[in-house]
Amino acid sequence: MTSTLLLLLKGPMQSWGDASRYRDRATGAHPTKSGVLGLIAAADGRRRSDDIEDLARLRFAVRVDQPGSLLRDYQTAEDWQRGGGTSLVSRYYLSDAVFLAAVETEDRSLLESIAEKLRSPRFPLYLGRRSCPVSPDLVQGIVATDAVTALREAPWHASPSHRRTRPTTLELPLFRDGMPGEEGEARQDIPLSFDQAHRRYGWRTVVREEVGAKVDNGALGNDRFDPFFEAVVSA
Repeated sequence: MTSTLLLLLKGPMQSWGDASRYRDRATGAHPTKSGVLGLIAAADGRRRSDDIEDLARLRFAVRVDQPGSLLRDYQTAEDWQRGGGTSLVSRYYLSDAVFLAAVETEDRSLLESIAEKLRSPRFPLYLGRRSCPVSPDLVQGIVATDAVTALREAPWHASPSHRRTRPTTLELPLFRDGMPGEEGEARQDIPLSFDQAHRRYGWRTVVREEVGAKVDNGALGNDRFDPFFEAVVSA
């Protein structure tokens, strides 16, 4: 039977590098599979050179509960010990974002082991970068269903201030691993090795579900919302 582990990814900042080049360290609009599997590997105490093939086989999906805003951190560093020049780096983060990630497999015992290790990790856990620690409520539990169904049925985790900007009823975007031959966005996002000397990533297809997670915003909903704003937030 298929089971799914739900992980709440929220914090003041998070960053999920998917297309960084040289001195511009970008972030994706939502968590990457490689980033979440790296978090799991760290909890398990795996070194960067250790095998991660078992984790790469896990199916992955994510729901955007609160997209947050893009934050640019402009940094300078000078190699004063060796008299080197100054290097300039732009690092991008998602500020005040909230995501619900789902890891799916038929091996429930594996998910139970992962959940336990995430609660008592061997190495510190971060949301993409070391400056972005996870929240205490990272592990949301295991449910006996597939990832997409689990994300459609799970509670909404957006903050009250964000909910007041959204309509009384809305649909949260869902992104998942594509099936073989299915059309979607190709991303080099399956970790084959985290070894710093030779990092390797395979390709996967990311599919956005045509029907997301429908949410009743209740009393906090905004009846006078801007349709253009809503379309941008849900993109």
